[in-house]
Amino acid sequence: MTSQLAALFVDDQTLPWETVGEGVKRKIMTYDANLMMVKVAFETGGIGTPHSHYHTQMSYVASGAFDITIGDETRTVREGDAYYIPSNVWHGAVCVEAGVLVDIFTPMREDFVNK
Repeated sequence: MTSQLAALFVDDQTLPWETVGEGVKRKIMTYDANLMMVKVAFETGGIGTPHSHYHTQMSYVASGAFDITIGDETRTVREGDAYYIPSNVWHGAVCVEAGVLVDIFTPMREDFVNK
């Protein structure tokens, strides 16, 4: 997988997609030790498996619609919406209309680049 360590400018067209589940793929756009931006594309019905991590996460809905669960609350988010996931809170996603999420993590997700 190609990723952009602390790239000042990122050409999306040069980055390959990495399949991370059925109907789900991602690109690591850029990162440093403190911050990471990841683009995640979902087909309708794609699932972001429920999980938690110590990283704080914010996500922007670039396109599509998603049922996002954070803790015990589930809401449908659409293009232009955003959401915040505190550290160590259980969360997941179900894509109801094919689209793209832009995830921001602090600190960066070491598990995404150390495979």
